[in-house]
Amino acid sequence: MKKINSAVELREAILLLEIIQQEEAHLLKEQFKITYESLKPSNIIKKSFREIITAPDLKTNVVNGLIGFASGILAKKVFVGNSHNPITKILGVVLEVAVANKVALNAEGLKSMAGTLLEKLIHPKINSDKA
Repeated sequence: MKKINSAVELREAILLLEIIQQEEAHLLKEQFKITYESLKPSNIIKKSFREIITAPDLKTNVVNGLIGFASGILAKKVFVGNSHNPITKILGVVLEVAVANKVALNAEGLKSMAGTLLEKLIHPKINSDKA
């Protein structure tokens, strides 16, 4: 700032600083409102949910998880059947979890194998001509 020599210049400098202070106070209040809104639990949950939904691999992960889950249930049904033995039921649950995890981790390979198998079942004559 330049050196103030008169009362008029002092008043002008004070008015200028008061205007600047009001503008900065207004900007600070606006930023506070924005920050307050973004820190509300409901807005944090909404933002997190949007990020999860827009994740690029969400569909693939859900499909792989469902394939694993279904395979685990199927393995348990085959192993346990209609047994009422508690040990068999416990082993069935362990088998279900193990199969579900293994299948979910390797679902891409299983999907391609299933696609190939389905293709052979749907068009057996075309596939036998190629061989």
